[in-house]
Amino acid sequence: MHDLLKLTIREILALYASKTLSPSEYWSAVEARVEAFEPHVQALYLYNPESARQQAAASTERWMKGETLGLLDGIPVTLKELIATKGDPVPLGTAAVELVPAAEDAPAAARLREDGAVIFAKTTCPDYGMLSSGLSSFHPLSRNPWDLTQNPGGSSAGAAAAGAAGYGLLHIGTDIGGSVRLPAGWTGLFGFKPSHGRIPVDPFYVGRCAGPMTRTVEDAAISMATLSRPDWRDGTSLPPNDFDWMDFEIDLKGMKIGLMLEAGIGLPVEAEVRDAVTVAARRFEEAGAEIIPVEPIMTRVMLDGLDNFWRARFWGDIEKMPEERRALILPYIHQWAEGGTYISGVEAVRGFNQTIEMRKAAGALFTRVDAVLSPTNPIVSYPADWASPTNDPSKPFEHIGFTVPWNMSEQPAASINCGFSSSGMPIGLQIVGPRFGDLVVLKLSRAFEQWTGGITRWPEPPTA
Repeated sequence: MHDLLKLTIREILALYASKTLSPSEYWSAVEARVEAFEPHVQALYLYNPESARQQAAASTERWMKGETLGLLDGIPVTLKELIATKGDPVPLGTAAVELVPAAEDAPAAARLREDGAVIFAKTTCPDYGMLSSGLSSFHPLSRNPWDLTQNPGGSSAGAAAAGAAGYGLLHIGTDIGGSVRLPAGWTGLFGFKPSHGRIPVDPFYVGRCAGPMTRTVEDAAISMATLSRPDWRDGTSLPPNDFDWMDFEIDLKGMKIGLMLEAGIGLPVEAEVRDAVTVAARRFEEAGAEIIPVEPIMTRVMLDGLDNFWRARFWGDIEKMPEERRALILPYIHQWAEGGTYISGVEAVRGFNQTIEMRKAAGALFTRVDAVLSPTNPIVSYPADWASPTNDPSKPFEHIGFTVPWNMSEQPAASINCGFSSSGMPIGLQIVGPRFGDLVVLKLSRAFEQWTGGITRWPEPPTA
């Protein structure tokens, strides 16, 4: 990897400010990395290096004049394909959608553009963002840079693949049940899902958040000052925050941290994952925190209810679509969604009500602890061409037991690398904070990163 690509956003900005590096020069290093990796991982959609060169040149001129637009001026960034950018189609990962140019930037895109970031591509996702996979009926198959036979996870699949491959420092994903944290865990990235409303989204969906996927905690934190500015289009958008996103100071002595080693439902936790998370918890204990074993939040009733609600809602979205277009949806997704035809309105409402039960269970747990540690993913990895870790449309969500409750409870949560499996694949530790306790999650994550030294080795392009 080019030495420039090993630097943090803060370090790059310092070089820009001292005029020892220009945004154009930095973009050249990123572009070379994309050229080396993209034929193998296929993480990008609408990749436009010429536009990136022009944006970087404009940023270079602003830095030379001392007239930068904002904190991220000249920093290359990608946005998940579901996040609209003006003038570009939003295919939603599926061949079934007509390609109509977006009328305006979604909130995250607008904030980045206002601050002068170099938006050089969108990143791939599966059909409608409904899979934890890089499999799509529209995009080429996205793969995990650590092992091209393995899945990057999803639905922010391309964002995870791009981040792990080293396509710059900042990739924005979205997360309804774990779609930032799950792929971050499987690719060794830091993935941050903030409190609901902290980063405005449009369109709104229950539990839907946007969040940064980066190689370091600091890179995610520095981006939050830009991404968290309010936007009227999101009725849940939080007021402007009055804290310093780069404040990582924390005293762990006496802090009560729950350790959740079972999800309560779904795939059992593999031994290597359990061991890595247990060792990580020990680090916090050694720093003075009290580690308290806690029971899972999720139940089979909760997960099945959520599944029913999602199926019914999604089938309602697509049932009036012309049959020839609906037939283009990934068969796995279509088969899963068809189950919505048999779900009554009453059953769908009962399913939705399980999101309230998750919120209540999360609230009760956080009366006893200040934060929670758990695995991000129950398993180490799965094949690149699988639609999900079970590859079974009748059991599509057996892997989200650790992640989805925090979407429904609107709490901040992150995934950070806590080791590697015997097969060489990354393992993710999830850190969850109280509602609106975004800084708690970042502080704990930063402390863990400093103890471990973070990941110093990243994938290199295949030679064949």
